[in-house]
Amino acid sequence: MVKSNIQNQKKIKNNPFKKIIFLFGPTSVGKTNLLSKLDSNKYSVINADSIQVYKGLDIGSAKVSKDITAKIEHYLIDILDPREQFSVAKFIEEADKAVVEIVSKGKIPIISGGTAFYYKHFLYGLSQAPPSDPIVRKRVETLINENSLSYAYNLLKEVDLITYNRINENDKYRISRALEVKYTSGKPLSSFDLPDTYRYDMDPLVIGLYRDKEEMDRRLKLRFDIMMEQGLLDEIRDLKKNGASLDWPGIQGIGYKEFFLAMRTGELPISQIGNLIVHNSKKYAKRQYTFFKSFDKVNWICAKEENKIIDLIETYIK
Repeated sequence: MVKSNIQNQKKIKNNPFKKIIFLFGPTSVGKTNLLSKLDSNKYSVINADSIQVYKGLDIGSAKVSKDITAKIEHYLIDILDPREQFSVAKFIEEADKAVVEIVSKGKIPIISGGTAFYYKHFLYGLSQAPPSDPIVRKRVETLINENSLSYAYNLLKEVDLITYNRINENDKYRISRALEVKYTSGKPLSSFDLPDTYRYDMDPLVIGLYRDKEEMDRRLKLRFDIMMEQGLLDEIRDLKKNGASLDWPGIQGIGYKEFFLAMRTGELPISQIGNLIVHNSKKYAKRQYTFFKSFDKVNWICAKEENKIIDLIETYIK
């Protein structure tokens, strides 16, 4: 029923996809704090963070607290086991369902998180890259197993520099997919264009949050300190006890992979792991800004200007 409704949105006068709010920005910019101040009778949130979809990955992902989810409804949080892969296509499918449900309750959907791929593909849809080929996929898997993920990542740099710059070095799924597309089609994944119009005739309000670099650096350091106070080490130990490893998609997130890499290569002082997490978070935030700045019609607003942001949202929904 939901799928049928989605396929026919252009034919429906009251299109549930017409008004959607996108609230994005880099890690630790202040998205969650802002969302907690919105009217829960008017809005519901769709999570667009690739790690917060996983159960049990709470502290290291800075997952929104139960106090906030009790105040304003959140979708796509704690929906997968961290062993499972969560693709962009799956995000679009689940987010579409959430939009239909939220609008049916008389509310406005807000898509918020830091995974830029999710935003872009939700707006425009997926590219026209060739479908997965089991034989080629196995070839790429063998290449990684016989060499290393790092080897495959460097190979991607040679054949598709644009995609290489968009993908995290530990993102096995996307590295494999990019190489698979290259070997299947002879063309880089980045050469396959997205559609140039929004899906379902969307008319979104797109808000990008920012802070100056010095403040962001302070917030990212503080973020790690708070995670440690909240029990990040116990969370890591519990994950390890339950069999978690770097092969799990959920463990690829910053805040987890550094600990599991340290366990694989030998003990490192917690202070060094913490410095590495903060360093990687800064690099990731920089990549997020770069990607988000490529979006059209973004209302860039300093995260400190909460009243201005809320007024903009309220004006949009009238």
